[in-house]
Amino acid sequence: MSIPPSFRPALILFLAVGVVGCGTMGQSGSGDRDRAVEVNTQLGLGYLQEGEYEEANRRLERALDIDRRYAPAHAAMALLQEQLGQPEEAGRHYRRAVRLDGENASTRNNYGRFLCEQGDLDRALDQFEAALDNPLYRNPHIPLANAGVCLMREGQHERAEDYFLRSLRENARFAPALLRMAQLRFQAGDHEGAEEYLNRYRAEAQHTPASLWLGVQLARAVGDADAEASYGLSLRNRFPDSREARLYRESR
Repeated sequence: MSIPPSFRPALILFLAVGVVGCGTMGQSGSGDRDRAVEVNTQLGLGYLQEGEYEEANRRLERALDIDRRYAPAHAAMALLQEQLGQPEEAGRHYRRAVRLDGENASTRNNYGRFLCEQGDLDRALDQFEAALDNPLYRNPHIPLANAGVCLMREGQHERAEDYFLRSLRENARFAPALLRMAQLRFQAGDHEGAEEYLNRYRAEAQHTPASLWLGVQLARAVGDADAEASYGLSLRNRFPDSREARLYRESR
């Protein structure tokens, strides 16, 4: 069974900190050269996060001109190429980054997320598992949740739930996994479980269109008209142009 559009989950991007954390650095260059590569990569990521793609590209090209073997620059360039809608270039840079520094769990996570977006489930799961193989990785809940999202999109709900539960065992307060569990429990007809996870999600994060729409549907399912009205009002007032607000208007 495919995921309804209103429940289609987004993958989780782990951006700057993990990408620049380690990698091959100037094996034949001076300390100044190494520093230039690192600084340009960090600046490129900063511009990428701010949406200044031209300057991000200039900085990352500069880093790669200095050292083509600096894995974090390739990983950052892959992220930029994704934003520019160039999946072939993004894939090329991800593969290069992984070959140069296969131990970087954040790069593995982002590559897995990219592969999932491209519909390559098996290879995406391989990358998420590779990220988890690094015992020093401090954020295993992220690739675990991404693996769950990837499986959820393919309608493999039982396997997805297993990954989300593993993610929550690593970080019981991880809001994206809590919301996915609420959605899965609702789809399975477990309204009590869905409400429990939705309440846990709300304790950790602000409502999104997806969480409010889930709240509307859950309230309808259990016959709570007041809760339905409250969720619906919040959805219309806070996210009037969202797909979920449109679904809510149509459902009335």
